[in-house]
Amino acid sequence: MTRIDFYTLAEDSPGDRLQLTCRLAQRAQAEGLRVYIDTPDDRMARTLDRLLWTFREDSFLPHGVVGETDPELTPILIGQGPPSAPVAQVLINLGLEVPRLLDRYERLIEPIDHDPDVRAAGRRRYAHYKAQGYPLGHHAVRL
Repeated sequence: MTRIDFYTLAEDSPGDRLQLTCRLAQRAQAEGLRVYIDTPDDRMARTLDRLLWTFREDSFLPHGVVGETDPELTPILIGQGPPSAPVAQVLINLGLEVPRLLDRYERLIEPIDHDPDVRAAGRRRYAHYKAQGYPLGHHAVRL
């Protein structure tokens, strides 16, 4: 069963969930895990693509947008909706709904920032996952 972890920015932490996503993707990739980041729209996918190039001066995160890079050679993929075939062990959900086909993944990461809509949607997803019996974790994070 997929393990689900919520990472919530601490109240006094600057930043947003895209910056948090970069950090979480870096951690997973450093552990040798492949990551798929599910974005709700092309605009967010493009913003995240640019941010992954620049979020840390001292590191490079090999990544690409689905359809523009070879998924076999790219450990961090950015897309919209679940890919047609499993491409990663870790799914990072930037949508506001429960992601489709989440059972394909060993782990689901839910980054939550200070946006009230994001927080409310996160609470709804948490309740859904709990009702379905998924193992859940919660971590407060400072960027």
